[in-house]
Amino acid sequence: MGNTNFWRRLEGVGVFLVALHSFVIGIMLIFATAWILDFAGWDEISNLFFPRQSGAFHVIMAVGYFLEYRANGTIRLMLLAKGTAVVFLLIMSPWKEAWSVPFSGIFDGLMLVGMAFIHKMAGRPVA
Repeated sequence: MGNTNFWRRLEGVGVFLVALHSFVIGIMLIFATAWILDFAGWDEISNLFFPRQSGAFHVIMAVGYFLEYRANGTIRLMLLAKGTAVVFLLIMSPWKEAWSVPFSGIFDGLMLVGMAFIHKMAGRPVA
């Protein structure tokens, strides 16, 4: 199984980076809403409330990832959130709306698989 200490250190870095990614996306959705939506490929958004609410939830999830890992050494919330994001972004959401939809789905999938692998290599159960 390799050096468990190495994988646990890598796991901590991974949790931090995934949480940081979600936190930054959340802050951008809250405070730079119109700019980030335009950058992501949405041309017309008539109301910014729901994108800002999405930003608030990104921040909450980021904090949740970090707190769960620090308290329990688990990443269940992260795996659940990333798995849900992959399904939503790649299956349920129309790809024609913005370039960022499939990109985000693929990127979330990579985070999901990568963190599950590292968690397992760290000697922790994934389920």
